[in-house]
Amino acid sequence: MTEHETRFTFWQFDIRPPSFHRAPVSSTPESPGTDDPIALRMAALGVREADLVETFVRSGGHGGQNVNKVATCVQLVHVPTGLQVKCQDTRHQGQNRVLALRLLLDKLAARQQARIAAERARMEKMRRQKRGRSAGAKRRILADKSHNSAKKASRRSAPGD
Repeated sequence: MTEHETRFTFWQFDIRPPSFHRAPVSSTPESPGTDDPIALRMAALGVREADLVETFVRSGGHGGQNVNKVATCVQLVHVPTGLQVKCQDTRHQGQNRVLALRLLLDKLAARQQARIAAERARMEKMRRQKRGRSAGAKRRILADKSHNSAKKASRRSAPGD
């Protein structure tokens, strides 16, 4: 048996799942190198490759025999947050992987922005509640008080009645 045949039989019985043999999503041919915008965005959002679970399932719809036979639908799960994204927009698994990652990053960014906006609104509300009254507001309150006291004084009956 030659060396080539030995290697072939070794890989022939390899039982690891197909996703184990895949390249990392951030190093796809569409965006190689360190100038990868997806990798930069992942770093900015604090997402690591280890936090992502990627599964491939058969998609349906347009695409003919390719989508019916090949697992082109990509499902990404961000384990720390539990966010899940499925993408079967194209007939190609590689393109769907990149699109799914972009969708997931968009969802994570939206969630992060919502959290920041909620915190900012809470702080602004506390600031409004704690601030003192303006001088004009104090004058109006005093004017209303003196007006109401004058009304009540006119309602009182005279002491000799």
